[in-house]
Amino acid sequence: MNNLLKYLFFLLCVKPFVHVVLGISVKNSENLPRKGPAILIANHTSHIDTLVLMCLFSTSQLLKVHPVAAADYFFNTKFRAFIFRTLIGAIPVKRERAKNSKEDVFAEANQHLKNEHILIIYPEGTRSLDGEIREFKTGAAHLAKTNPDVPVIPIFINGPGKVMPKADFLPVPFICDVYIGTPMCLGTDTKPEFTEKIFQEVLRLKLTHFEGRNLS
Repeated sequence: MNNLLKYLFFLLCVKPFVHVVLGISVKNSENLPRKGPAILIANHTSHIDTLVLMCLFSTSQLLKVHPVAAADYFFNTKFRAFIFRTLIGAIPVKRERAKNSKEDVFAEANQHLKNEHILIIYPEGTRSLDGEIREFKTGAAHLAKTNPDVPVIPIFINGPGKVMPKADFLPVPFICDVYIGTPMCLGTDTKPEFTEKIFQEVLRLKLTHFEGRNLS
């Protein structure tokens, strides 16, 4: 039932809104994984980011695409939990855990990767108010270390922050540009080293976007 609701929600509501009302321009689409497991890493300016990224996939593929979301914010009420778990397919992750706790906050995310699903992660941890990309946290690198054969794809998104900024609730039509980087793997890097590499690649994609705009 959950899969059916998610399928219908995207088919009837999200995809028409994103593709018809907004519009998406995708660069380097050949780097987008056609199937999982994979981890998509992106900058974060709006809740629309997730809808845009998920709409890069076919409706049938969407059942295996999951954003990783903060449990304390997106799952703090039954209504929010229904929206984000059932309709979006989000995976809850605790941003903080008890001191000395051995709880694996990424247990569910790891299981989805083992089931060959695709995860979406925003390493900044929150939406940017000014469009600047903040320092990345190491959660994605932690997943990459546990799943060393899973490709990590850096992505830069421009547009959703103008469609629906963090402080606003009503979307405004605006074409969204998505730049998909080359897949990366942890290799011999430490988690901080790999996190920095991903961060720098997203910054490079951002620079590519704005250089292209200045030349046009």
